[in-house]
Amino acid sequence: MRLIYKHSQFYVTVLKRPVLFNIGRFVFQWFKNIRAIDLCFVFIVYEMVILPTEKTSDMELKRLADLFEYTRLVEKRTLVAVNAVDAHTLEAIAEAVTMGFVSAVLTGNRDEILKQCVALDLDEQMFRIIHAETEEDAARLAVVEVKKTSGSILMKGLISSDKYMRAILNKEMGLLPSGGVLSHVSVIDNPNYHKLLIASDVAIIPYPTVPQKIAMTNYLKQMALDLGILRPKIALITPTEQVLPSLVSCVDAVEVMKAAENGQFEPAIVFGPMALDVAIDKESAEIKGITSEVAGDADCLLFPNIDAGNVFYKMNTKLCGADQAAVVMGATVPVVLSSRGDSIQTKLNSIALAALLSK
Repeated sequence: MRLIYKHSQFYVTVLKRPVLFNIGRFVFQWFKNIRAIDLCFVFIVYEMVILPTEKTSDMELKRLADLFEYTRLVEKRTLVAVNAVDAHTLEAIAEAVTMGFVSAVLTGNRDEILKQCVALDLDEQMFRIIHAETEEDAARLAVVEVKKTSGSILMKGLISSDKYMRAILNKEMGLLPSGGVLSHVSVIDNPNYHKLLIASDVAIIPYPTVPQKIAMTNYLKQMALDLGILRPKIALITPTEQVLPSLVSCVDAVEVMKAAENGQFEPAIVFGPMALDVAIDKESAEIKGITSEVAGDADCLLFPNIDAGNVFYKMNTKLCGADQAAVVMGATVPVVLSSRGDSIQTKLNSIALAALLSK
């Protein structure tokens, strides 16, 4: 018994230190792993919460030319162009493909497209061509292609706007969600203004109703947020800041402001009715005694009707040397609705903008 006891005492005495040492090592490693896990958690939080906020802040577009820097950060998109048989459309698309932010699918008469490629010295291999005999077929085939391709963009080529829009609005095969509103949103880089201006609607809705204006205001807000503007300032443009019952634009602005007061456009700041000079010129705002944050510093302009918006758009292009980009919002994909009078650069800008907005 003494022998056994002595042996037991021996093992306890001899093994006590190594066992305690191993326990200590285990506890140390456990705490070390906890620290490693905590450190990983910190990095995850930084990547998912803090870093995106910092990127958004840094990503605010100051001028439209900066747009192409940000297209490098997005995944390559598929551009589907309807009846792309004209030189301006093909040159803009070819430049976008060369810059690497889109791949291109063209619908239209194959022979006409190939003839234009030869005339413009473009490599036809940079495009995938889907032959179509008529403009209507080109539009229909393009919409089908867009619907089956994720991350896609639809673009108008040499086709009348009504045929183009008819394909988009088709109830069975179109791109408009049930109850949706389509609105044209332009980004204007006027050298005489201190930042970009986002305007709507200059091309689609002739005389928008109050519900449509509420939808349009939301599109303006969304466009501004996508361009990195954290608190967009939206002016509801009218001839005067007075609420005159004889002016539909003023009465409508009051109704849109009710939606703003209910928080419908947060985080945007919305003000109206507001005359154009007050929205974009601080001196005019001071003279008139308008103290809104929007006054003299608007990011977005909601025009009361297509008459005012279209004149503003063309005046900026033809008289002010403004650079522009535009998309149609409200469809299931970004839609480029370029005018026949738009330059190659404007069309290229619009493709880049649509690529940035594509989900």
